[in-house]
Amino acid sequence: MGVETKQGNLFTLIKKGNKSSAVAAIGNAIIAGSKAIAYIMSGSGAMFASAMHSLADAVNQGFVFIGSVLSEKKPTRRFPTGFGRVINIFCMIAVIVVTIMAYETIKEGWHLLLHPVENTGGFWLSIIVLIINLVIDGAILIKAMKEILKEARVENIKGWGMISAAFKNVGRAAPPTRLVFYEDIVAVTGAFLALIAIVITSFTNFNALDGLATILIGFLMIGVAFRVGYDNMVGLIGVAAPQEIVERVQKAIFSDEEVVDIRKLRILQEGRYYHVEGLIELRKGLSLSVADDIKFRVQDKIMSDPDITDVTLGIIEDDGIKGWSPDRLNGLI
Repeated sequence: MGVETKQGNLFTLIKKGNKSSAVAAIGNAIIAGSKAIAYIMSGSGAMFASAMHSLADAVNQGFVFIGSVLSEKKPTRRFPTGFGRVINIFCMIAVIVVTIMAYETIKEGWHLLLHPVENTGGFWLSIIVLIINLVIDGAILIKAMKEILKEARVENIKGWGMISAAFKNVGRAAPPTRLVFYEDIVAVTGAFLALIAIVITSFTNFNALDGLATILIGFLMIGVAFRVGYDNMVGLIGVAAPQEIVERVQKAIFSDEEVVDIRKLRILQEGRYYHVEGLIELRKGLSLSVADDIKFRVQDKIMSDPDITDVTLGIIEDDGIKGWSPDRLNGLI
């Protein structure tokens, strides 16, 4: 019975894991293998760089998926706020992998720039592999955009408008979804650059373009590493919730007619979820038992939001001074 329960819990956690990172890990592993074969046959430095990036993506997104599964574990007595920041740790590991791969890619590109290598064959294989790469990574990128909009609660966005909406709301998405989004932007761009480099170097004597494209792909990887690293460093330190979350919480609090004001409110982001701590003012003259009922009622209302995992509220009597303003440092007053 105990073993079955543990297996059931593990399966439940896996189902809650970030789907974008799981799909991306599988897709990029397939792409990396096909690119490695094409690189061996063609000797293209741009293909090598693109293969390195796909391999880094596969490893990263596998790590991130594991982290997203572990971050869904319920709070324990030892870890009362849960495991939300575990995903930030795994994303930081992914950043290290990307940085190492970027260094190797730039080093290879510099070598090719100083010592250009003529294309040794495998032209059509390289073209086919890169086109498949563009299709798969493009599909993963579209899925990541949809996940961003879903996690940010943005609705009724379709077609080309999804691209601008995804860039606008990427900061409100879960860390693994942001990682997949940024990495696949580079993956699609890198595959396109590799495609251009292979075509030009196959039909012209401009072999140095191979090295230039390789170096550029490496610097794009560094850009992703810095961006994702910064986001997750902030997440590990502890960051205030976006203004939209503050507005949703204050709306839930003021929806109860017995609440007069908010004295203090702090909303902290943990991974993809939020923890709420607050002190609310109730109208004068309420008995302690009635006030407690109101507090629990408001807590339940806030907890009905699927993005919020726990709420701690204190209650005091109205002091007659209207003090709440959601624009003042996220309510940290």
